Amino acid sequence: MTTRVEPGDEQRDPNLGALLSERRRLLNLGYRLLGSLADAEDVVQETYARWYAMSAREQEAIESPGAWLMTVAGRICLNLLNSARARRETYVGDWLPEPLPEPTEWSTGHAGAGGTDPADRVTLDESVTMAFLVVLDAMTPAERVAFVLHDVFRYPFGEVAEIVGRTPAACRQLASSARRRVRTARSPAGRSAGQAGIVRRFRTAWEAKDIDALISLLDPDAVATADGGGLAVTHPHPIVGSERIARAYAEIARVSGDRTTFLECAVNGLPGLVARQDGNLSTVFAFETAGDRIRRIWAVRNPEKLRPWRIG
Repeated sequence: MTTRVEPGDEQRDPNLGALLSERRRLLNLGYRLLGSLADAEDVVQETYARWYAMSAREQEAIESPGAWLMTVAGRICLNLLNSARARRETYVGDWLPEPLPEPTEWSTGHAGAGGTDPADRVTLDESVTMAFLVVLDAMTPAERVAFVLHDVFRYPFGEVAEIVGRTPAACRQLASSARRRVRTARSPAGRSAGQAGIVRRFRTAWEAKDIDALISLLDPDAVATADGGGLAVTHPHPIVGSERIARAYAEIARVSGDRTTFLECAVNGLPGLVARQDGNLSTVFAFETAGDRIRRIWAVRNPEKLRPWRIG
């Protein structure tokens, strides 16, 4: 969703330019907190709707419209995170964050995902990798909001407290607890360039159904998780162990045959793969590497989470 500005709007609302300049920041906050680009866009829309629901006098009384927007967006996200816990109980299979589409293939530099307004793009850094988002999803809603606002967006705990509804000291403890979770889960991940080579070798071995080569590229304790949301066929539980993953993926390649092709696209800022079956996008794969091996594979097949992807 892109907010359209008509000629003369800035004269009628002198704050319009400043308000719209916050859009990308709000989208970045929403995606990191919710793990869904669609939900983040809804949060941005709801935040602006609440601003324009106020009278001109109420708007003029707000000293910093940008800070007001971030506060409101943070509270909306917190409410959504609390309600999401109940919704997850009915979700079919494992839930994974919605993969973030990228504009190019990392191997060729050619267009990979559909054109996106720069104002609608999420800024790429470590805080949007699939590994990081999965760790965030394991936190309590209050931990997640306090941590992201303070450690990612550098909000002081006094302002975080107003959003979370706790004392600054309590928010400090929440962020500290979240930080420990991140440190525990973090692996000595290789650089992006190194991951690209590993993912490419994995793709080659997978297409060749070479089980031994696949095993050699996987950490012995590797885990492969898939999210179909009950709308696409996946393995029902995470697959643990290099040999089990290799055999399962070789069987997938055998069954799909020549119907499946791959593009080497960036996924959440790191080299990943996008699978097309019979010409239609079917799966987005994100990877986490440790040293020269793959530690985690996340396969998103839920078609509702793949809507932002437009592969050319």
